Amino acid sequence: MTSIVVLGSTNMDLVVYVPRAPALGETVTGRSFRTIPGGKGANQAVAAARAGAEVAMIGAVGADEFGPRLRATLEHCAVDTDLLRTSEGPSGTAHVVVDDEGGNAIVVVPGANGTVTSLTHGDEALIGTADALLLQLELPLSVVVEGAVTARRLGVRTVLTPAPAQPLPPELLAATDLLVPNEHEAAALTGLTDPREAAQALLRDVPEVVVTLGAAGSLYAARGAEPVAVPAPRVRAVDTTGAGDTFVGALAVALGEGRPAPEALAWAQTAAALSVLREGASTSMPYRVEIDDAFRSPGILEADAV
Repeated sequence: MTSIVVLGSTNMDLVVYVPRAPALGETVTGRSFRTIPGGKGANQAVAAARAGAEVAMIGAVGADEFGPRLRATLEHCAVDTDLLRTSEGPSGTAHVVVDDEGGNAIVVVPGANGTVTSLTHGDEALIGTADALLLQLELPLSVVVEGAVTARRLGVRTVLTPAPAQPLPPELLAATDLLVPNEHEAAALTGLTDPREAAQALLRDVPEVVVTLGAAGSLYAARGAEPVAVPAPRVRAVDTTGAGDTFVGALAVALGEGRPAPEALAWAQTAAALSVLREGASTSMPYRVEIDDAFRSPGILEADAV
């Protein structure tokens, strides 16, 4: 079984569903509201665990009413939370607006995530047991860099999702094995709007890049090889929140099992496609049996596509 450690955020998603997102200064009437455990780190942990990996989480929840629920959700999904800290003050929150087309807009308030500024000796030891360390940018950048450098020193593969997009320090890029931006993040990092050109530019800093393209699929690029475009299944999206995290979690599992990159991407895209058929982030993530069934029989997914 692939062993994955996630160093990342844990948030409570406060989600409103609306016919359309409001413009600046406008009020619209929503049709429902839900609180759903999320955070890019926790989402990737849940996705990887449901896809078949052994997963542990490093991060923090707050000493508020959300903290126990966030921890319990991870544990229910078989994610090890022994090194998930509880910090004074509120848990992180994400304020999410989802429209009737499945699109979303998100504001993140870090809360307890902002207290994770460095690794403990226990964190370092746990990272050393993993096949891969998954990183994002919802924790302070100092600990993200420390985690990547530690993983590189211990011979652990690093997978970085550069979101929310921000300039990446050279020491972080030097310790990253696989960078997984979406097309907007790739453009922000390189100044290039063409995903192929952006991927090639990013290969100057990291050995492998996967640019996710939403409904169009993904693009894999590695030094010394031709880029490979992998299309995504056609589905009618209900809620795209967490689809990128589902993709990354499933991709880490597939690569950890030794699948060739094109197959790994296709399998991960199947997982992401399944996730957008349901509301929420962590609540929408598919189990391995669902991914395998849909991967073998794409018609399961595409039957209701428009």
